[in-house]
Amino acid sequence: MKIRKISVYQVDLPLHEGSYNWSGGKSVSVFDSTVVRIETDEGVVGYGEVCPLGPFYLPAYATGCRAGLKELAPHLIGVDPLQLDKLNRWMDAVLKGHPYVKSGIDMACWDILGQVSGQPVCTLLGGRYGDDFVLYRAISQEAPEAMAGRVAGYRAEGYRRFQLKVGGDPNIDIARIHAVAAELQPGDKLVADANTGWLMHEALRVVRAVRDVDVYIEQPCLSYEECLAIRRATDHPFVLDEVIDGIDMLLRGRADLAMDVVNIKISKFGGLSKARQARDLCVALGIGMTIEDSWGGDITTAAIAHLAHSTPTEFLFTATDFNSYVTVSTAEGAPQRVNGRMAASTAPGLGIQPRLEVLGAPLLEIT
Repeated sequence: MKIRKISVYQVDLPLHEGSYNWSGGKSVSVFDSTVVRIETDEGVVGYGEVCPLGPFYLPAYATGCRAGLKELAPHLIGVDPLQLDKLNRWMDAVLKGHPYVKSGIDMACWDILGQVSGQPVCTLLGGRYGDDFVLYRAISQEAPEAMAGRVAGYRAEGYRRFQLKVGGDPNIDIARIHAVAAELQPGDKLVADANTGWLMHEALRVVRAVRDVDVYIEQPCLSYEECLAIRRATDHPFVLDEVIDGIDMLLRGRADLAMDVVNIKISKFGGLSKARQARDLCVALGIGMTIEDSWGGDITTAAIAHLAHSTPTEFLFTATDFNSYVTVSTAEGAPQRVNGRMAASTAPGLGIQPRLEVLGAPLLEIT
């Protein structure tokens, strides 16, 4: 089997709540998503998706993804999509770096492999654990009272894990954490995610001010070294996200005992293949994980579901249901949140059928 054609689409994904706000005044109201379609010489078609969280979160941006695909895709015509490790080595050879550009390609090839083998991607990634898995809800940054006021509504939707967006003025963030914590019930979990937004002295103030709150501290500062210093100054459980971008950082973090949980974002690692490697390493090292991506719609959510559902339950801290945040559905068959939980499809491949009327005409076609 060979790749015959690669098509690239652009889709806008507006948010139900109007905007998504996090540290440093960053905000997005409409996400710019790239969908990749791979057609083989045997007529099997697979889909992937890449949706950066704007150009100011990670070294990734939407138009950059499409520019990268224009450069990368011609090198992939004639390549066997079923030989995923070989495919990824070839992508790394013909385009240095830019893992997010490669993520949609890798995801679509997993979709093809599942269809050809008659197996859901979840099974191919290691097997299905349990009937479903737990989700978290991000609480977009607002005034403390407004953020606390959202907890009851999200809990009514079944969420019991809440990721509170902080990383601003330390005084306000301390109030945010206390206000939201006051709304929690037994069994709830709270994560204060600064998204690199604090300087070290600010992070130290916050963790000391909330020392009696049952809260996880996530990525307080920009660099790994700064985060490690904060980790060593607090007994709160600790999550690393932005700085975990490869196997080397996972090994370094484990050696330094720098974290209890890591966030594995599929596109940051370069696709399901490398995210699975990171996932399996975390299982071997005894590290909890949040399985997610930077953002996305139905196709990304399907990929997250397959990776999360094939993660041993005791190591899966939580996962994300991005398609419930946005107003546009790009595919039928995508997993849906049910009482704060989700399950991967049992259909072959990713189990989705894109809505071609939503994707529209491709921006790029490579044959």
